Amino acid sequence: MSYNIAVDGPAGAGKSTISKAVAKKLGFIYVDTGAMYRAIALYFLEHPGNMADGQALEKSLENIQVQIQYEAGAQRVILNSQDVTEKLRKEEVGNMASRISAKGAVRKKLLSLQRGLAASADVVMDGRDIGTTVLPDADVKIYLTAGAHVRASRRYLELTQKGETADIQQIEQDIRKRDEQDMHREISPLRQAEDAVLVDSSDMSIPEVIDRIVAIYREKTGQEDSDGSIVG
Repeated sequence: MSYNIAVDGPAGAGKSTISKAVAKKLGFIYVDTGAMYRAIALYFLEHPGNMADGQALEKSLENIQVQIQYEAGAQRVILNSQDVTEKLRKEEVGNMASRISAKGAVRKKLLSLQRGLAASADVVMDGRDIGTTVLPDADVKIYLTAGAHVRASRRYLELTQKGETADIQQIEQDIRKRDEQDMHREISPLRQAEDAVLVDSSDMSIPEVIDRIVAIYREKTGQEDSDGSIVG
């Protein structure tokens, strides 16, 4: 039996950073579904087409193969036999991913891969609709969020620390736009699952958020704590 932790939330909430750390702490595999969508978004940025035309979109998707590989426990995203992991964090890729993730054909293409990973191993999987659509029976569901300005500030700091030029007002504007798109798309909109635990990280440090989610997992599943005692 595999254990699944589903982490949903808006753009810039820190889902990838937190989920990766929680997975490491629990000895789970981390699955970044957003990276899968970003890989398809990257393809469309490099091969522009008419995504409004359903038939044209499905034909383009036939030319896309997305695979997940793990090296020393780290996830690598392979797009058409090329490792594109390092290209996926660009702002334009993220914005395109928000657009293409609203397409039913795109979601269908990735759904079986995501569910297959969860069925075969203990995973922490993050995204926008993991607890509501991808893994509705997940053992633990988390809705991780933070205020839009807080998320923008974190992204600004991340970019400037890399030496990149960034406009915090533009970042916040993009985040609010993506929230609007994600929450109001017709297919699998972003929302908190009824049985998900809300974790607002606006005033929490990364270690505090990690510890909170690990504690929720142990409380809900009765799994052993690091000292061997049963929690919950």
